[in-house]
Amino acid sequence: MGKRRTILLGGLAIVAVVVGTVAVRTATFAPKDIADGSAIRLAAVPAYDLDAAVGHLSAAAQIKTISHQDPAENDVAEWDRLHSWLAATYPATHRVMARTILPNRTLVYHWPGGDASLAPIIVMAHQDVVPVTEGTEGDWKYPPFAGTIAEKAVWGRGTVDDKGSLIGLFEAIEALAAQGFQPKRGVYLVSGHDEEAGGSGAVAAAAKLKAEGVRALYTLDEGSVVLRDTPVIDGPAILIGVAEKGYATLKVTANAPGGHSSMPPAETGVTTLARAVLAITESPFPIEMRGPGAAMVEALAAHKDGTTKLAVANQWLLGSVLKKQLSASPSSAAAFHTTIAPTMLQGSPKENVLPQSASALINYRIAPWNSSADVMARAKAAVGDAPVELSWVKPPNEPSRVSSTSSQGWKYVVAAARADAPDAIVAPFLVVGATDSRSMGPISEDVYRFMPMHFTLKETAMIHGTNEHMTIDSFKRMIDFYARLIATSAG
Repeated sequence: MGKRRTILLGGLAIVAVVVGTVAVRTATFAPKDIADGSAIRLAAVPAYDLDAAVGHLSAAAQIKTISHQDPAENDVAEWDRLHSWLAATYPATHRVMARTILPNRTLVYHWPGGDASLAPIIVMAHQDVVPVTEGTEGDWKYPPFAGTIAEKAVWGRGTVDDKGSLIGLFEAIEALAAQGFQPKRGVYLVSGHDEEAGGSGAVAAAAKLKAEGVRALYTLDEGSVVLRDTPVIDGPAILIGVAEKGYATLKVTANAPGGHSSMPPAETGVTTLARAVLAITESPFPIEMRGPGAAMVEALAAHKDGTTKLAVANQWLLGSVLKKQLSASPSSAAAFHTTIAPTMLQGSPKENVLPQSASALINYRIAPWNSSADVMARAKAAVGDAPVELSWVKPPNEPSRVSSTSSQGWKYVVAAARADAPDAIVAPFLVVGATDSRSMGPISEDVYRFMPMHFTLKETAMIHGTNEHMTIDSFKRMIDFYARLIATSAG
């Protein structure tokens, strides 16, 4: 009886210690190394004509700088038209900034700073837009390339991605230049011509700047927004992209004798390929609570009581529960592992012919803690001795470096963003897509991806989709943000 009592008391003591530890860790939990920018003294926003700015965004949306999958289909005259329009519309900008048009039509502007010892800043927005899916034009409330101003918004392809940013930057710089602002730090504006088709323009721009010895304090590009209904907190959050996932496409090829479909062997090239693809997809990369995704969840959870905060603060005990919660939907899971997505299949050119070669393309978005070498090794291990060949469609883009959340560049960006959304929580973010800014990593201390548009999760679906539009409210926020950021960090 005494022994049982001792065991019971010991068990109760252990439970009490665990409960106490959980309670203390939850009560004292706070995210690490995320500066709030409160010490930054922000410059005032210069005066500008909002109605004129809205008209300019409308005009830019009517210029069809469409990047097709096949560059031969692009109408390059539209890029020339955009360049001429920018020069005519923003005369003060073109007086103070030297413009270089690269042979591929990427733009590089430079506003020299008064103090050459200070590292410059780089701001980015791309010129091109994605096509409108053929046959869906009638689904738009307003024609996709009319730049219609209606319902307190500018409607059209590219108004959000990314001409809203491009025109917002020009409006901000024009207003600063017109009022006589002279930067101490140099300011570079880089606008790629083909972000939507691979970003070769940004690569060329980065090479040019590197050759000139440029080393920027920070780079700012598109990539994230102020989300009004952020998961975990169900409220507004300023999500600033501090990294983006890598990109790679694996080709799986199964070669076979071929022949007539009326006399098939026990296993055809197609069935060999199917088994290999299934083997690869059935060996997914694990969900891991690390990197920018983890930092985001920790920053959000610190401001929200409940089970999520309890789990985040006590991963030593509840880590498996937290991972299960994070993997509940593809959109949330994407930030916590390398994703594997078979996208294209190719086999016989005719239905009654056995293919001599069958292939599949598998697209990977690589988490910052993985590499393309990890992807290839995992795929090879998954297929084992299956008679297939594995190769890259083109050299992979590795994940970007993770930028600081406590550096001077971070503080400038956060301070400018918080001025527009003072009640929003600031959190780092992992961009699961790709932006032109990845090319600036080698020439920039930090690279951030953020636009101060206020969106709900539902509203983000219009990007690359039907009825893309920029609200006038968001556009004003963008101009104010860019003007405030440039004047503060470069002034």
